[in-house]
Amino acid sequence: MKIIIDECVPHIVKKRLTGREIKTVQEMGWAGVKNGELLKLVEAEFDIFITSDKNLRYQQNLQDRRIAILLLPSNQVPVIENLLPLIDETLSIINPSEFLEINESREKSLRILSKDPSDGADEKDKT
Repeated sequence: MKIIIDECVPHIVKKRLTGREIKTVQEMGWAGVKNGELLKLVEAEFDIFITSDKNLRYQQNLQDRRIAILLLPSNQVPVIENLLPLIDETLSIINPSEFLEINESREKSLRILSKDPSDGADEKDKT
């Protein structure tokens, strides 16, 4: 799986998650690109987008996105360091079109990004 890290996420995530194909928004030359356009670029080349931008789900229509989005609770290095094992585990189980949020108490909340009525409830707990 190809993973990209948003510019708001500390680079410690890339440094510590070894053995995965990870790029940063900055490495791709996309720093400063607004979220709507950024999501289009990301979706064309990557499978998972890691961000700590809590406004993403409110500012952008995430319906029918194929990319998996992992939302981190903070961009503070101590918080991220504490969650690295859970982030690594989550990257192994997240699927396309899932919006998965990890909070500081290490709980995960899942939302499916498709409009398919057969996929059940919008939010599920995936622990």
